[in-house]
Amino acid sequence: MHVTHLSLADFRSWAAVELPLGPGVTALVGPNGQGKTNLVEAVGYVATLGSHRVATDAPLVRLGAQRAAVRASVSRGGRTALVELEIVAAGANRARVNQAPARPRDVLGRLRTVLFAPEDLSLVKGDPDGRRRFLDDLLVARAPRFAGVRSDYERVVRQRNALLKAIKAGRGDVRTLDVWDEQLAAVGADLLAGRVYLTHHLRPHVVAAYAALAAGRHEASVTYRSSLGDDVGEDARPGRDLMRDRLQEELVRRRPAELERVVSLVGPHRDDLFVGLGPFPAKGFASHGESWSLALALRLASYELLRADPGPEGDGEPVLVLDDVFAELDAGRRDRLAALVAGAEQVLVTAAVPQDVPDALTGVRVDVDAGEVRRAG
Repeated sequence: MHVTHLSLADFRSWAAVELPLGPGVTALVGPNGQGKTNLVEAVGYVATLGSHRVATDAPLVRLGAQRAAVRASVSRGGRTALVELEIVAAGANRARVNQAPARPRDVLGRLRTVLFAPEDLSLVKGDPDGRRRFLDDLLVARAPRFAGVRSDYERVVRQRNALLKAIKAGRGDVRTLDVWDEQLAAVGADLLAGRVYLTHHLRPHVVAAYAALAAGRHEASVTYRSSLGDDVGEDARPGRDLMRDRLQEELVRRRPAELERVVSLVGPHRDDLFVGLGPFPAKGFASHGESWSLALALRLASYELLRADPGPEGDGEPVLVLDDVFAELDAGRRDRLAALVAGAEQVLVTAAVPQDVPDALTGVRVDVDAGEVRRAG
């Protein structure tokens, strides 16, 4: 799988740009602030319908414009598909696949990406919501139906929290919580089972990737930590019915506390992915270099999982995007990471100067400067 052409209009800093691409390594090189990250952000948006830099779509539309357009030609399994997305600053987004109208959600799965970025350090050092988002993004990449599950679950939690606040203020009926408990348990069980199953499959790849990157004395570990208890993460194939029953039981048990605190205290939105080195939690224990290696290991493990899962259309190997990562790493980690990803079908690298691109990642160089892209050499 690889992107053969990227076209942008009014996306971030780009009024218009056409970027031919191909298999192998493409290095986007230029001074900071020239739009390199915006280009790879657009590639990631085609794959995920989201940005790794902002939580909403509005900042993606160029200042002064009403909408942005992203078009990507994707070669997969010997066939090429044209994916077009219109991002509306204030309104509903639109999509087309091979010039036929489609729902934006139907685009998911047409392109897979694994993106490495400086923000990834928060996967180790940051709050649980970033690690939950990491798991959910990977779930959707493997099985796009989870986009609907994720959206439905977030909607249920929002509406249930609103009801808890109304009850606290004397405007709601506590008996109505039973209906929302059933919905949270049903949708939450699907999301929870998917996350736990994914974590079990991710674990050996994280261990192997960390060992290859860090050559350290500790072994990496990842474990799913559930609001239902740590034993939930021990089952490699958790049953959805069992998860639903346990969620309902815990919701009943925690209802007094929820009514007092007016927030939902049970469910996947309260969970975390434990990332450790040996028996210790990485957050607060790992050095800066070890934390970087762990964050990179999580992304490399994602790549290995997706590469092994061809998906319904075949050729599921994701496009690898390395956004200004090598400048953050010492020489040893730079070289080891480059060696691990050099064989991917398509690798997109951004760097401020050519020297930031390791020798192992030789390929096409595109200079990005002053609102233009030019192939070097």
